[in-house]
Amino acid sequence: MNKSFGLTFYSKKAKKLENGSVPIYLRVTLDGQRMELSTKRSLHADQWNSVAQKMNGSTTEAKKFNQYLKTLEQRVYDVYRDMMEQRLTLDAATLKLHLTGQAVKENIRYLVPIFEEHNRQVKTLEGKEYAKGTVDRYTTSLKHTVAFLKFQYKASDIDITQINHEFITNYDFFLRSVKNCNNNSTVKYLKNFGKIVRICLANGWITVDPFLNYKSKVKKVDRVFLSKEEIESISAKEFENERLSQVRDIFLFSCFTGLAYVDVKKLDRKDIRNGIDGQRWIFIKRTKTGTPSSIPLLPMAVAISKRYDGHPECIESGKLLPVLSNQKMNAYLKEIADLCRVDKPLTFHIARHTFATTVTLVNGVPIESVSKMLGHTNIKTTQHYAKILNIKVSEDMQALRKKLTPKPKRAVEKLK
Repeated sequence: MNKSFGLTFYSKKAKKLENGSVPIYLRVTLDGQRMELSTKRSLHADQWNSVAQKMNGSTTEAKKFNQYLKTLEQRVYDVYRDMMEQRLTLDAATLKLHLTGQAVKENIRYLVPIFEEHNRQVKTLEGKEYAKGTVDRYTTSLKHTVAFLKFQYKASDIDITQINHEFITNYDFFLRSVKNCNNNSTVKYLKNFGKIVRICLANGWITVDPFLNYKSKVKKVDRVFLSKEEIESISAKEFENERLSQVRDIFLFSCFTGLAYVDVKKLDRKDIRNGIDGQRWIFIKRTKTGTPSSIPLLPMAVAISKRYDGHPECIESGKLLPVLSNQKMNAYLKEIADLCRVDKPLTFHIARHTFATTVTLVNGVPIESVSKMLGHTNIKTTQHYAKILNIKVSEDMQALRKKLTPKPKRAVEKLK
């Protein structure tokens, strides 16, 4: 942690005392921030050497005076070093609190160490109670919080009792403007920050929730998915590059199972077992939520999995499919989209959307079954997919239209 640091002693003539002497002050400049502190010593103006920053002369009085300043200077450096070693908040205001003893006296708690300790615990439980994506989001949220403190308060930390409604609304604006986050990202980062606030509330460190009267809402985002024709185009395409074929197969496997990238990557052969109908099913717990997900394997998914039975990587690892990193998968998928003339921003997660829409809901699979296979904890999440299916709505209404259309009456023979 490299910070610019300066220390100066000076006479404060504006505060001249009744006996004609002027007080000597200590000024510390830390990363451009200034802190002033009285040395509790004074002398006559003509006794002070502003260049050497000490009392003139070699008398016993002068030696004692200058030795006191040296001791005070050393104390400042000692406290500064201790704060560095303990990784405490380092800014001019906080340094002053520690020099005067107020930090201990007032039992001040700062935001960043609390946030860091929370993130350390979350990181420790990664893979057990928290997915890697959750750990990463909290890490990013802390970075945004620190950036906001420097931007808004010119400080590296803040007393948690100073976090109020104004802080929250300013943080919201900072994320949307300076960090250029969209609405949903802003809401998620503030939700992460809200957990830290709840920790402070639960421990009694703060008594008023700064999120009171703050309202934000996630906006519904149109989910991209592939049509039946686009799936067929990708499936039928012959690739000269074997790696492209491999990525295509794994992507299609997700299209026909609804598994997210992380769940496909960790899928073992032992996760495929006979289901209640005697057919092959996938039985897993979703990495993101920990909820059970049971998915009957469709013929296309079965064919793809068999294609990699003898793949060296699968044999060695016991995994069902040889899945690359998410970054590489998405890079190859963009190339596949170009080659197959699919005019959509193809990413691996689109496969999950495709399963929920084109593969299941469009073909009449009840939304309750789709929700269970996707491992959703709330059917409202699944309903987002149903709302965008105009094709399905059209088909359903067409069927209803036929039922409600009056049948033509038989012609009545005219009497001769």
